[in-house]
Amino acid sequence: MKKIFYPALAVCIFVSSAFVTMTAAKDYVFKEGFTIAFKSKDPSGEFKKAKGNITFDADNLANSKFDISIDVSSINTGNSMQNKKAQTSEWFEASKYPNIKFVSSKVEKTGDGYTITGKMTMKGVTKDKKIPATLTKSGNDLTFSGKFTVNRIDYGVGEKSDAVPDVMNISYSIPVTEK
Repeated sequence: MKKIFYPALAVCIFVSSAFVTMTAAKDYVFKEGFTIAFKSKDPSGEFKKAKGNITFDADNLANSKFDISIDVSSINTGNSMQNKKAQTSEWFEASKYPNIKFVSSKVEKTGDGYTITGKMTMKGVTKDKKIPATLTKSGNDLTFSGKFTVNRIDYGVGEKSDAVPDVMNISYSIPVTEK
C-alpha cells in the first residue's frame, strides 16, 4: 500500500503546485490614461497611441511578460512640423517602421520596484534594454511607471546634432486592467 500511496501523493502535490504556478499569473491590457513621454532640451513630447499585453505575477516573476507596441505616428511634440519630420526616413521612418516594440525576457524584483529586461526595437534596430518599474495596485488594476533613457543614435533615429541630444529621457505611466 505504501508503495502506491507515496508516489501517488507526490504526483498529486506536483500537479497541484504546477497548476497553482501556471494559473497565478494574470493577463492585463492597457487602460486609457497611459503616458509615454520623452524629454530633452528639444524636442520633448509624448506618444499618444500604444498597446500591450502584460502577464504579471508578483509571486513568481518567471511567469511575467511584457509585450508593448508604441505607434510612431502618434508622436506629439506640440509642434506639427516636428511631428511630421519625426515620420521621415531621417528620424523614425514611420512608413517602414510604424512601431517601437519592447518584449521582455525577464522581470526581477529590485528594491521597491522591478527591473524589466528585454529587447527594444526601434527603426528596425533591436537592442537589449533594462527598464525600471514601480508598481501601484488599485483593486484588480495595476499601474507600472518609471523613468529611463534611450540613446536615439543607437537605433539610427536622426543623426548626431547639437540641436537634438543623443540621449532622450523617457518617463511612463501605464495603467492596465485584467483581460
